[in-house]
Amino acid sequence: MEKKQGEMATLLQVMEALRMRKMDNEFRWEDGTFNAGRGKTYAPEDLTIIKTYRFEGESDPSDSSILYIIEANDGLKGYSIDAYGVYSNHDNEEGYDNFIRLIKVSDRDEQLLFEL
Repeated sequence: MEKKQGEMATLLQVMEALRMRKMDNEFRWEDGTFNAGRGKTYAPEDLTIIKTYRFEGESDPSDSSILYIIEANDGLKGYSIDAYGVYSNHDNEEGYDNFIRLIKVSDRDEQLLFEL
């Protein structure tokens, strides 16, 4: 799918770009840590947010979400996704939000990685 200049990427397009680049490991919020399903847990100091995408639903506010592209200190790259505010899908939203705030944010430009 070709994207026009200035057109926003959709969540589906970004997820497909992640899959194609083998960066589709989901960091899941469990018991105060992130788990990527490989038997290892990650604390905030083990992770770096390398890109953030915000998606806003055109007709339904519940479609609004944020996607964090994350790199672990062991080289694993993946993502964590959340809905905005009251539409969040985490049992302990306050804990998830606090955890995300503790992860350092990289200043590198990963945008080229996701040109569609």
